[in-house]
Amino acid sequence: MRFLPVFLDLKAGPVVLIGAGELLRAKLRVLAAAGARIRVHAIDGNQDLGLSSDDAARIEIATGDPLTADLAGVIAIVCAGAGDVGVAMSARAKSLGLPVNVMDDLEHSSFIFPAIVDRGDVVVAVGTGGTSPVVARRVREKIEALLPARIGALAEFIGGFRKSINERIAEFPLRRRFWERVVDGPIGAAVLAGRKDEADAALKQISDPSAFARADKPDGSVALVGAGPGDPDLLTIKALRALQDADIVFHDELVSPEILDRIRRDTARIAVGRRVGKPGIGQDAINRRMIEAAQAGQRVVRLKGGDPFVFGRGGEEVEALRAAGIAYSIIPGITAGLGGAADFEVPLTYRHEATRITFLTAHKARDAETVDWSTLTDTKMTVVVYMGMTAAPAVRAGLFAAGRSPETPVGVFARVTRPDAQSAIGTLRDLPELVRQTNGGPAILIIGDVVRHAGSLRRQTPNQIISDLLDAAE
Repeated sequence: MRFLPVFLDLKAGPVVLIGAGELLRAKLRVLAAAGARIRVHAIDGNQDLGLSSDDAARIEIATGDPLTADLAGVIAIVCAGAGDVGVAMSARAKSLGLPVNVMDDLEHSSFIFPAIVDRGDVVVAVGTGGTSPVVARRVREKIEALLPARIGALAEFIGGFRKSINERIAEFPLRRRFWERVVDGPIGAAVLAGRKDEADAALKQISDPSAFARADKPDGSVALVGAGPGDPDLLTIKALRALQDADIVFHDELVSPEILDRIRRDTARIAVGRRVGKPGIGQDAINRRMIEAAQAGQRVVRLKGGDPFVFGRGGEEVEALRAAGIAYSIIPGITAGLGGAADFEVPLTYRHEATRITFLTAHKARDAETVDWSTLTDTKMTVVVYMGMTAAPAVRAGLFAAGRSPETPVGVFARVTRPDAQSAIGTLRDLPELVRQTNGGPAILIIGDVVRHAGSLRRQTPNQIISDLLDAAE
């Protein structure tokens, strides 16, 4: 490590910024966002720096020669687009013992600008020793995705109580345990969720901080997390954090291996879902196991394909958690209907063509028989059927009986958003055959005129495209 990460106290004095053009303005924006007082030497004479009224109060436009300017009280010097002036200024700064950065010039710099993640009181700096700012920015993007938006608020919240709590707990290890329980428990979760008043009241109710810190049994909780349709990059940031924090994950069988890989390595993983032809352990057993794990103080994630509240039995699980008095949260996911529509470019609504959407499930033929198909014959309605592969003949029969045209466009979209995703597009008359063409699920059926707009060839393999072209030639 050549460069030691340090944090400058921006209240200690001004930063001198020297340079020209967009490079100068870019560094000015960074320093202004950090709240620094800045003395700017625009060596190209262009003093139009595009400052906001708030920033202008902290920025001084200097007109003299930076090489002879008074540097008393200055805490650092930054040169961006300064050319030979930057090199000369570096020598002067080093002779005075002032930190100096000359942009893209390690030889003449005594400090470098990191890529910064700014969450208020929480600041993360990422550096590569000046060798690759692009790599540093990519690392920053990963960290941005992992850090809660209100992590700075959590640090500020703890700072407000830290002195009073530390005065009440003499032993340093016990202090640390106290704050770990606050950060990792319901109080910290409340702050991160924007419920600061609730967190404030809960912390003030702790009458004996030492006893709270010594408690052997931490508070457990359950997060119902939507995994989305399969592509791990479609996980929400909040879902990813939950997977990283979990002690145990109960997951559906259809959650993709790539998403399971995002779970922390030492987290217990238990498959509890069911697939076609396999019964699974049952919803009551899933509820019981989640509750038992939370009561034992574990952070539990119930990981579901798609969204927990779209044919995912999330409502049943919430009711069970409420009845047991378990703290829980709900993290939505991208449901398969939306994921498939995006993957195969099917606009579920389309001006003048489709103004309504209906989502329904038809896991088995008897499920399809219970649907009132007469309400789904409007040609301006897009119908999205989940788990409809087995029941495809019954779905077709129900729509036919209700009067839907056999020529209604239909798409079967299998394993949406995954690398092996596949589509088969035709008409309602051909629905069972379209299902057979997709080589297994899970799949959704999209029924309606909007299917005509699908990018149906985009996901086909070369062999499928050749086969289709040969069929067309015949």
